Amino acid sequence: MLMAAAALLAGLWAGLIRIGWPLPPLLPRLPADHGPLMVSGFLGTLIALERAVALAQIRRQRLYYLAPLLAGLGAIAFFFPVPMAIPKGLGVLGALGMLIIFAVIIRMQTTTDHVVMGAGALFWLIGNSLWLAGRPLFQVVPWWTGFLVLTIAGERLELSRVLMLTRTARLSFLGIIGLFVVGLLLSLGAADGGIRLAGVALIGLGLWLFRFDIARRTVRKWGLTRYIAACLLPGYFWLIAGGLLWAVYGAQYAAGPIYDALLHTIFLGFVFSMIFGHAPIIVPAIVGLQIPYTPIFYVHLALLHLSLILRVSGDLLFLPGIRRWGGLLNEVAILLFLLVTVIVIRRGRQRDSAPSHP
Repeated sequence: MLMAAAALLAGLWAGLIRIGWPLPPLLPRLPADHGPLMVSGFLGTLIALERAVALAQIRRQRLYYLAPLLAGLGAIAFFFPVPMAIPKGLGVLGALGMLIIFAVIIRMQTTTDHVVMGAGALFWLIGNSLWLAGRPLFQVVPWWTGFLVLTIAGERLELSRVLMLTRTARLSFLGIIGLFVVGLLLSLGAADGGIRLAGVALIGLGLWLFRFDIARRTVRKWGLTRYIAACLLPGYFWLIAGGLLWAVYGAQYAAGPIYDALLHTIFLGFVFSMIFGHAPIIVPAIVGLQIPYTPIFYVHLALLHLSLILRVSGDLLFLPGIRRWGGLLNEVAILLFLLVTVIVIRRGRQRDSAPSHP
């Protein structure tokens, strides 16, 4: 968790530099490592840790913690003057470890959601392998996107079991996932067409989640249940928006404002909205610390989405000042989320440990 947190903070600092804020880089190559730190260092370590904890509790083997450990060490290696092959190689090993974890999970319980999440782990491995092989990051990023999108989609499908989805709904989900996989495979040889096809699949997946995800029902509840749904539903909007941008622009841009919008509609709007919503469930499962619900959670959630609207508007209208402020407020929202989470955990522990008086 500490290594993942270090990767997140370094990645956020690098992101501010990349978007145009005149900050010291701290490390010479830090700005160029923003994407790897955020995706492979932070998110990869966190997701691998979540699955390792779950599997270790079932099988009573701590060996599964090697996957998040290797991914975390790969992130920490960015902070030292070592050859780039070291963090890249550790990232490959971490992704391979998580793929093995999912192979074990699928062998224990072969379900569609586990297979989809396993495919996400495979995409992380493919992306890291392409990165290790020297492919430029704009060719690697679609595979990292696939890793996160399929992981989240698989988790939502898993939680939708209570809805007793029809066979048609399940087949349409698999068709959309298959179309996305075809698009990524096609992007290796025909980048523009492959990205556009994958974008169409992302639009379809966002619409499917809007239609079939349990969040449509739980948003009518109260407290934490409603908050989680309020995180998920805007995330699906951003997934559709990101897919639309992929379908329209394809692989025409490998840098600049349009490329920024192509990436951050999904990575911030979709992925981080999911993180905000799932944190009260994931953190207790990983470290055993409860996150008591508070309505203050809606502050950083609203700030994330409003600032992302500002950022994407600046991207598409080529207004660098608006884009820059939107990016800064994106990061304020993430830091506020971390701060509020730590505060409510501490207050919850203090309340639980306080002596009761008759």
